[in-house]
Amino acid sequence: MKELTEKKKNFNRRKLRTRSRLVGLRLSVFRSHKYIWAQIIDDVTGKTLVSASTKEVKDKKNTKTVSANQVGKIIAIKAKEKGIKSVAFDRGAYKYHGRIKAVADGAREEGILP
Repeated sequence: MKELTEKKKNFNRRKLRTRSRLVGLRLSVFRSHKYIWAQIIDDVTGKTLVSASTKEVKDKKNTKTVSANQVGKIIAIKAKEKGIKSVAFDRGAYKYHGRIKAVADGAREEGILP
């Protein structure tokens, strides 16, 4: 069986360290080179309640950071429609910088993050 690379081991370690501190509803973010996905997960039931991605953004000519900000706004609006008032932000193994920060700022502008 093939061993995980050192880079992947470190990524998983950072991710678990971040998620171990969060309980209840969390806004989880996944970043790829091209897109960004966000979803609100209920850890008690283990279900995804709301999700959004840059594929849902109307204006495709934006930069990735502007699109990430819009994803934060979209997911916050969807969460309000479902009756979710506040969540914890789960950045995963990523630094709180750039597109990850833009998602959090967009959600914060709509009032879902403290």
